[in-house]
Amino acid sequence: MEKSRKKVVILSGAGISAESGLSAFRDNDGLWEKYDINQVATIDAWHKNPALVLSFYDARRIQVLKAVPNAAHFALAELEKHFDVVIITQNIDDLHERSGSTNVLHLHGEILKGRSVKNDANLYDISENIKLGDLAPDGHQMRPHIVWFGEQVPKMLDAEHIVKQSDILIVVGTSLNVYPAAGLRYACPDESAKFIVDPNNLLLGEQQFIHFQGSATEKIPLLVNQLIRDYKNS
Repeated sequence: MEKSRKKVVILSGAGISAESGLSAFRDNDGLWEKYDINQVATIDAWHKNPALVLSFYDARRIQVLKAVPNAAHFALAELEKHFDVVIITQNIDDLHERSGSTNVLHLHGEILKGRSVKNDANLYDISENIKLGDLAPDGHQMRPHIVWFGEQVPKMLDAEHIVKQSDILIVVGTSLNVYPAAGLRYACPDESAKFIVDPNNLLLGEQQFIHFQGSATEKIPLLVNQLIRDYKNS
């Protein structure tokens, strides 16, 4: 009887997309530097000035459509040939999907989808700008399918359930400082193998991870090769 494939869960954050040219809100350059986060990325901002918020996310959508997956994205997609893989991402781009990953949970929404302000159950593919007056099929204003600061993260329980089942956990592109997503690492079983790819030194609370210190594009392909070698048949 064939052995069941090990479950690999990846927690990905802005750092992996940054290597494809998409800046994170903590960056000191790029799109975010031109805006106050409180004016464009909170639910209060949406209520106060929806036109500004829509304009900001239109600019981000254009960036995402121009970006291309990098070596780290493609290496993670390669894992699906050998393991049962789920990617839980804080990123709102579709670079994981475009690189070939098929099981991706977006904690903070997706920039290429929209939804009604009154109904978050129905999502619509969008590639163009959303303007005030653009209505969803239910007759209400369309908004980006983004979880803004001040809103609940509806997929957190799903993500926690997935992490609890992991045999191998990989953290890449996230500082593990932004909650509630950062807390997902505590759901990982003690006996699971844990890896983190980060260019910085680890904090004390992250010492349980095996650290691949360096960029995602440099270290993720090396880690993937190691996992295939060491864990595929174990």
